[in-house]
Parts: sequence; C-alpha cells; structure tokens
Amino acid sequence: MTTKQEIATFLLRIAIGTGFLSAVASRLNLWGSKSSGWQNFVNYTADTNQFLPTNFAPTLAVVATITEISIGILLLIGYQTNTVATAAAILTLLFALAMSFSFGIKEPLDYSVFAFSAACFLLSTIPHHIWSLDNFLNHK
Repeated sequence: MTTKQEIATFLLRIAIGTGFLSAVASRLNLWGSKSSGWQNFVNYTADTNQFLPTNFAPTLAVVATITEISIGILLLIGYQTNTVATAAAILTLLFALAMSFSFGIKEPLDYSVFAFSAACFLLSTIPHHIWSLDNFLNHK
C-alpha cells in the first residue's frame, strides 16, 4: 500500500526533475516567446560567476546545461535517485552561493534557490522511491 509520504516523495522527485528540465527548455527556446534564450543564459552565467574570468561563461553554461539535463531525466525516471539528488543539492547550493556572492542574498532567496537545494538534500535521504527505476531494479 502506498503511503502519503511515498506519494509526497514521488511528487518531490518529479517536481525537482521537471524544474531542472524546464530551466533547460527555456534557455534552448523550447518555451517559445516565454524562453530566456541561450545567449541570455550565457550572459547570466557570466554575471552570476563574476568572480571567474568572463571567457569561462560559455563552457560553464554548457556544462551546467548538460548536468541539468542529466539530473532532470535521471530524477524523472528515478535512477540512482539518492546520488542524483545529492548532486542536484550540491549544484543548486553552489548556484545559490554564487548568486549570493554576485548579487547579494536577496536574489537567491527571491528565487527560492536555497529551498530548492534543501528539497534536493531531503530527497537524497529517502531510502525507498516508489514508481522509480531504482525500485524496479531492486525488486528483480
């Protein structure tokens, strides 16, 4: 029997995975006129990481995008969920810290980046994930 906690955990996993993929979809113009676009993302990457040389921004943008696509897909299918959720937590915490350093604490708080990171850390502590590839593979 599925409990409320298992359903909540499943929804958390789906919401986080979808959140990562939605951000990528925006920078790749998949949201149409609502998209931010690739160049805006590269510029924002440079602004957020102003403590790094500006010429790092395009590479960092590509690495972040590939990482976010991987995290999003792996969370949606529920594969290696705890490891992927830990990676997501660290990535979003680094993003929140970079935002704090570059723009001040208000921006990452307004965009709930610390809350997103904490949700990823929470997801990484759940021992069992219903409706996941992990669950399927563990019961074979």
